[in-house]
Amino acid sequence: MGLGRPLLEINALHTAFRMQDRYFDAVDDVSFSLEKNEILAIVGESGCGKSTLATTIVGLHNKANTRISGEIIYQNLNLIDLNETLYNRIRGNDIGMIFQDPFSALNPLMTVGDQIEEVLLYHSKMTKEERGLRVRELLLQVKVEDPEGTATRYPHELTREVLQRVGIAVAIACDPPIIIADEPTTSLDATVQAQILDLLSELREATGAGIILITHDLGVVAEVADRVAVMYAGQIVETAGVVDLFTDPKHPYTRSLLRSMPQANGPFESASRELYVIQGDVPSLQQLPKQGCRFAGRIPWIPFSAHEESPKMHEISKGHFVRCTCHESFRFEGESE
Repeated sequence: MGLGRPLLEINALHTAFRMQDRYFDAVDDVSFSLEKNEILAIVGESGCGKSTLATTIVGLHNKANTRISGEIIYQNLNLIDLNETLYNRIRGNDIGMIFQDPFSALNPLMTVGDQIEEVLLYHSKMTKEERGLRVRELLLQVKVEDPEGTATRYPHELTREVLQRVGIAVAIACDPPIIIADEPTTSLDATVQAQILDLLSELREATGAGIILITHDLGVVAEVADRVAVMYAGQIVETAGVVDLFTDPKHPYTRSLLRSMPQANGPFESASRELYVIQGDVPSLQQLPKQGCRFAGRIPWIPFSAHEESPKMHEISKGHFVRCTCHESFRFEGESE
């Protein structure tokens, strides 16, 4: 982990989308930091705000229908105060983004080599020949076979696996100190998933970059993350080192997620015979409660008095934070008190 000021600091971040005449927070009072040479996993169910958090950091929201407040501190700058011209200098050069769907992230009318080169053209002073060499070097780095041939192809001519590797090459073209990977292994088979995760770990080791890994897959988290932030209904409800989180989870949502994870054997609560199912669904933006614990409705057997009226993050051990006091009273339904 880095010493001194973190590589990236997020403080009291809100991202609200306008629906008719009202704004609703998809990211609600989120704070965390990212260190150099660290993989921080942001984990939670679909709809919890993970991808919105990622795209907010990279500055991809239309300000006409989005309201963003708080701080995204990078090199003493609050990125949310930057205009689009200044943000473009950061985006790609200092913060690289690996998108979940490489088909939609890449331009279908440009060869993949030209798309990698476009990043270099915008952010560097390389000559045409130097950019061509760098494109080949990047494709080799992400372990694409036949880099010269691949560079001349269009996205529709390549497999999803190769396109995801190309997407990584685009993200790391300028050796950014921060990489955000939004569900980078979704829809890939297990073997390719493992290869992509190994590649991210290798990139971290080779460059010292800090990586924010957005995922719903707890197996991915356990394999590559150093720290974990668990997100629910727009808020972070628990943060801890990866070992602490898996061996001593505290928040009822974290414990429920782990118990619902298929596992043959091991120390976690998910090793029960029947697969656990969390009651209910993540509430929609319009239905998010303004007060109280947002997970309370999915654990109705826990008394109302166990929850805080305005849940805060509490440090229960060094580096381990939990939102709301309900974790002190939580038990699974049917368990004795």
